[in-house]
Amino acid sequence: MSHPPALNPLTPARPRLRSALTALALVLGVLFAPGVGVLGIGGTTEAHAVTKLTHAQATSRFSSSGVTWSSSGGCSNRNVSTCTSFDQLNLPTAQGAQTLKSATGCALNITGGTETGHASGTYSHWNGYKLDFGKSTCLTNYIKSAFTYIGLRGDGAAQYKSASGNVYADEGNHWDVTYYNCGGC
Repeated sequence: MSHPPALNPLTPARPRLRSALTALALVLGVLFAPGVGVLGIGGTTEAHAVTKLTHAQATSRFSSSGVTWSSSGGCSNRNVSTCTSFDQLNLPTAQGAQTLKSATGCALNITGGTETGHASGTYSHWNGYKLDFGKSTCLTNYIKSAFTYIGLRGDGAAQYKSASGNVYADEGNHWDVTYYNCGGC
């Protein structure tokens, strides 16, 4: 039984292997670094940094755009399900709410943010990708006329997709919106 020859450290294979391993380490470092997420749009995935906001940063953005928020518990503690918190909200999610306000001209009131108590998953409230908006005739009419109906979600919620790829789910008394991007900001 013959064995393959040992690699000579001076052969070209060793630098190529080192380059491949270095590239792999860089990719893994980007994918698992704090503050970095993987975002899939249109069947592709690409790693990019996701800027996380504090509650104060998000509310400042919302106030400047005329977007309001409310909490059934009158609080903003991320770890209490009756609060409405924006701690760890993704910047594109906040920008998406601002874009929606600007595009619709409707009164927008956020009733759910990054607080505990929502469904889990990669593109979840907790991970900063979702906001809940209180229902209004203005908002509902805009979503149903401007966006494409894409069918029912597993829980029966009717879904509409914007041209930018964000998904609006009708959960009865509010709209559950998944922001994959800022909505054309």
